[in-house]
Amino acid sequence: MSDPFPAPVDLDLRLVQCFTVVAEHQHFGRAAEALHTTQPSLSRQIRRLEQQVGARLLDRTTHGTRLSEAGEIFLPQAKELLRAAVEAMARTRAAARPSSVTIGYTKGLIITPAVRALRDRHPDAEVHTRLLAWNDSRGALLEHRADAVVTRLPFPTDQLRVTVLYDEPRVLVVPRDHRLAGKEWVTLDDIADEPIPHVRQSDPLLNAYWRLDPRPDGRPAPDGPLVEALEDKHELIAAGRAVAIGPPLDYATGLHPSLTTVPLHGVEPSQVVLATRTGDRSRLVTAFRKHAETLLTGDHRAGLDRPAGGARGRRG
Repeated sequence: MSDPFPAPVDLDLRLVQCFTVVAEHQHFGRAAEALHTTQPSLSRQIRRLEQQVGARLLDRTTHGTRLSEAGEIFLPQAKELLRAAVEAMARTRAAARPSSVTIGYTKGLIITPAVRALRDRHPDAEVHTRLLAWNDSRGALLEHRADAVVTRLPFPTDQLRVTVLYDEPRVLVVPRDHRLAGKEWVTLDDIADEPIPHVRQSDPLLNAYWRLDPRPDGRPAPDGPLVEALEDKHELIAAGRAVAIGPPLDYATGLHPSLTTVPLHGVEPSQVVLATRTGDRSRLVTAFRKHAETLLTGDHRAGLDRPAGGARGRRG
């Protein structure tokens, strides 16, 4: 008869996290900086993990650090261990605090009417809001850092329930002194040769969508500079080195003061959605979904001043 209890495992999850960070950066110095520790301390932690696992996980080279053959096997398992640990803690805390919910949202989107309605209808509940990075919606949900997120497609939606709230026109972002600034609208033909930035470590689906790559005729989008974050992209555009396609941000919601936007005709609009975890039966998540579907669509999007992408007329 088999033992109903698994054999004890001596594996420190803090060391596992250190390993995944080193594997991501492929460099002990950069990984130590990301972990806010010293390189010698990080090296000792990795050696301790290798002792616990019983195999060498990383090889140092003259160009940095790379995974050993055993490390290649261990890395996806390590990520799954950390994800499972985060989910276990989040589910346990949620069970202990059934009247708590966190609503996430990304820059430029207004959730106030639905959040206010949820608080009014459930005055004893703890309703928290959290601004998320533009590419963190799925991660925040699956890691239980948020219970519902109002954000923009596209992103991978497996394990999620997604409801479209409304369409939002895509716009061209240019410097104020750009030749296209001030026009009533532009088309892809107007920017056929304008460089479009790439965002490093972005989901390929997102990069392709916001660069419109390939273009409808099959041509690749012109290559632009490689950037680390949205703020870096705006700085490059302000300097005249590129243009970008994006959502209709304004100066209150994150647009650089040296930039302006022009409605972009001839492309499908982006979609603003509410995303939650599949199978989440929380009464607060269910209630927020109803409020979002009623109050965050159409004319109810108070405070969000978006360009009229369907405007007609001559270009300036």
